[in-house]
Amino acid sequence: MAAMEWAMRGADNQSGALFSYVNLEERVPAAHPLRVIKTIVDDALISLDSEFEALYGSTGRSSIAPERLLRASLLQARHYLRF
Repeated sequence: MAAMEWAMRGADNQSGALFSYVNLEERVPAAHPLRVIKTIVDDALISLDSEFEALYGSTGRSSIAPERLLRASLLQARHYLRF
């Protein structure tokens, strides 16, 4: 997903270089089920971009991107259900 500028809606940027020296993309096997889930979720979130944008105002501090929060919730649910 391309980085976009929003006033209150945080950007969905992934910067693995802040505290980690390990590239997670290299550590997850190519056949891991999370890769398929990530592709599906990313496509769904791209289609919801305009809906997310309409929910946020143009002034104030930026928040955590809703895409990141939804990905985290889905990952948490997946590990809770252990499928």
